[in-house]
Amino acid sequence: MAAAELGNVQLERQVAMSGADPAARARALIPLLEACGPAIERGKELVPEVVAALLDNGFLRLLLPRSIDGGDISLPDFAEVCEAIAIGDASTAWGVCQGNVSAMTASAYMAPEVVRSLFGDRCAALAWGARHNRAKAVIVDGGYRVTGVWDFASGNRHCTLLGAHMPAVHPDGTPRLSPEGKPEDVTVLFPREQARVTPEWNSLGLRGTGSDVYEVEDLFIPDSHACVRDRFERRTDHRPVTAITSHLCYATGFSATALGVARGLLNRYVALARGKTARAGTQPMAENHCVQSEIAQLEATLRSCRMYLLGTVREAWAEAVAQGALAMETRIALRLATTTVMRQATDVSVACYRAGGTTAILEANEFERRFRDAMSVSQHLQATPWHLETVGRFLLGSGEKPAFV
Repeated sequence: MAAAELGNVQLERQVAMSGADPAARARALIPLLEACGPAIERGKELVPEVVAALLDNGFLRLLLPRSIDGGDISLPDFAEVCEAIAIGDASTAWGVCQGNVSAMTASAYMAPEVVRSLFGDRCAALAWGARHNRAKAVIVDGGYRVTGVWDFASGNRHCTLLGAHMPAVHPDGTPRLSPEGKPEDVTVLFPREQARVTPEWNSLGLRGTGSDVYEVEDLFIPDSHACVRDRFERRTDHRPVTAITSHLCYATGFSATALGVARGLLNRYVALARGKTARAGTQPMAENHCVQSEIAQLEATLRSCRMYLLGTVREAWAEAVAQGALAMETRIALRLATTTVMRQATDVSVACYRAGGTTAILEANEFERRFRDAMSVSQHLQATPWHLETVGRFLLGSGEKPAFV
């Protein structure tokens, strides 16, 4: 039972993208994504027909403003798009989430004319790697001199732009301080061709993301192409989505991706059970009471996770629209929902893989690739149980400032 069949539990959504339902568009791509999934994994990048479909549907500019022909969709809609695409192919969904949130959270802090120059073209797309301490941005007249190496540049092979996060330092090496007196990071954007990209992506799953290593040396970045993200007072774009931290926007899309991967595996478990008799059994799997019960319980778990996620995102979105900001209680609720759903959806994926028996271990069957994708999704920072400690401390009245919310 695919998400597309859950008509009785669809949440009210904002219709954007020239009047078209973005989630319906995403569901329409599932057959193409399923057919291209093996080739995407082998090539470690999206195949041309999938990239073309994403561009044609505006799926690489879902969260950009309408002033530059962006989709400007709501966060609940975005979650449903990521979920639907993940039912078809996890790597594609991962890139859609990563690229869209990155583009939105960078452009929200840049001048409108700069945003148009970077993202005005329908083929414009952004990728960037994880922040670490192997890079620096030296402050110079008019901008920065950037040197560093980054990894995990998901989706970079179909992107026109790269970005990077690093400490901003003065020429003498001392860090630039934030208004709170702490070392401050800067995010910079530059054309992909200005970096040296090393195609090193040998992962368990999500192989189609091509999350390569890239580096630059003494690259000048003008101030106009740099920003400090998640400093809401510095925004140039005040749409509701920009009032939600980058951490929580990523968490929303990646947890929806985990849901879609689990849905794809559960669909295959059901299909397998309808036509297989286990070697150790005397009856078809579909007639086995344990199988019947397990499928029902997995369906209940996955539906519950889906409603928990979309319901919480919908509440947060309503607050962002009405207030222009999220209270810390709402941010904590969204953190709890996204982390919990990522973990529980992974449990559903594992159960479906185990239920497939020896059928599931063969590369010729989709269980194997989808299981590896599910495991890789589950390893992301957004799914770490440490976030649950953060939520617990807040609920117990700790005065510590919560992180990643």
